[in-house]
Amino acid sequence: MVAKFELSDDSVVVVIGTGAGGGVLSNELAQKGVKVVALEAGGRYLPEDYINDEWESFGQLAWTDARTTSGDWRVAKDFSGLPAWIVKAVGGTTVHWAGASLRFQDHEWKSLTNYGAVEGANLLDWPIDAAEMAPWYDKAESKLGVTRTGGRAGLPGNNNFKILEKGARALGYKEVHTGRMAINSADYDDRMACQQTGFCFQGCKWGAKWSAAYTDIPRGEATGNLEVRDHAHVARILHDDSGKVTGVEYFDKDGNLQMQKARIVCVAGNSFESPRLLLNSASSMFPDGLANSSGMVGKNYMRHLTGSVYATFEKPVRMWRGTTMAGIIQDEARHDPSRGFVGGYELETLSLGLPFMAAFLNPGGWGRSFTTALDAYENMAGMWIVGEDLAQESNRVTLSDVKDQWGLPVANVNFSDHANDKAMRAHAYKQGIAIYEAVGATRTFPTPPYPSTHNLGTNRMSELAKDGVVNKWGQSHDIANLFVSDGSQFTSGASENPTLTIVALAIRQADHIASEMAAGTI
Repeated sequence: MVAKFELSDDSVVVVIGTGAGGGVLSNELAQKGVKVVALEAGGRYLPEDYINDEWESFGQLAWTDARTTSGDWRVAKDFSGLPAWIVKAVGGTTVHWAGASLRFQDHEWKSLTNYGAVEGANLLDWPIDAAEMAPWYDKAESKLGVTRTGGRAGLPGNNNFKILEKGARALGYKEVHTGRMAINSADYDDRMACQQTGFCFQGCKWGAKWSAAYTDIPRGEATGNLEVRDHAHVARILHDDSGKVTGVEYFDKDGNLQMQKARIVCVAGNSFESPRLLLNSASSMFPDGLANSSGMVGKNYMRHLTGSVYATFEKPVRMWRGTTMAGIIQDEARHDPSRGFVGGYELETLSLGLPFMAAFLNPGGWGRSFTTALDAYENMAGMWIVGEDLAQESNRVTLSDVKDQWGLPVANVNFSDHANDKAMRAHAYKQGIAIYEAVGATRTFPTPPYPSTHNLGTNRMSELAKDGVVNKWGQSHDIANLFVSDGSQFTSGASENPTLTIVALAIRQADHIASEMAAGTI
């Protein structure tokens, strides 16, 4: 049965966004008998709709609405209107993600305790830890079918991985494998095994990669408790005189403003759109925006320390064959301040097709060194650096003077690297180059960060209301029936790709919300 709830139904939970947080939360609540209306700003696309062409796919899936940027980061100069590459579609960025699914390490839950106060950073311990999250990680790994967990085999290694592995072993690295990936190495959970097509970022046409678009969302709908409204752009969250949230206003696919009543509202629009929505929902009672008594909404934006290293070799590599992210080195993900920085980083294989390689290898550059690199594309191998960047209060999302198509202020993303980020990136470039030189690279190309990244923080979780936006359940400190359900609730970024943790937190949050609803406390 297809659920259809009335706009006036104030018993529903409204979930804003359908990605790793919102899509999973919507399904988990629906499975527990909770009525859910999920509002998604983008359209609905399934594997048969995905396009194995980088530029055309980008036009189909990417969030290309206006945004502005500031700060001294390279992205602000090279891609000022595209501070991040995220998806505007049912399933959110789980359509585009590479599939890497790694648990946080124990020390990363308590960065302030373990790293100490770092000048210029705004570190804070999470109000939860590895032991509390372990059973939820188990559930998330089972849902996603993560390889190398639960008895599931790892994926095979392509040429890009084999070069990474050989170079890593030559340097003495031990934690090197084809990754813990939410991509099936064998048929699992009604999804077929990976066919190694290589267009992971453009949506998996086989459905071998987990995405909320074709797993959690349709399963939630099948219960009769979930209604997904696509092309529904939420404008603001409404509240009553007591400060309790009562519903949301959104623009439907025809551009008409609608109002959906709600018992609970859960915001899962990613680390740009979630704080933007809370700030755009300011009222006379909440002049600085909803859930913002601490002044922390939008602050402490983290995007992971990133960069890439590519290298050319005498013989063909054809790095585009096989999964986009085909392997990982985890030895540098430890906390070891003797390297000159706190926190650590992963090195993960990455292949880009020629269109994106041309855009990202040397943004805005041209000339012989650039063109000869593209000439050697068939002989190229590549890796991506993913490291823990530090929360800084000045790295933040605010409302821009620019308005979107609905007349709403868009997000301005301000970001500047911390000295710790610069030291970590320099170390990672050095190690990445050494890995490729150890296996005979003819040239190496340290490449600056590009818009594909992990967006975290901006509505962070905190023990005390003054330090953040939400408590350990993702429930706003200020408003009991308002939750944050995406990566914006992250207190620190850790060095791991965040999706598994977002999913684990969403499963845990659904359990909490359902039990609190049953008890009548929210």
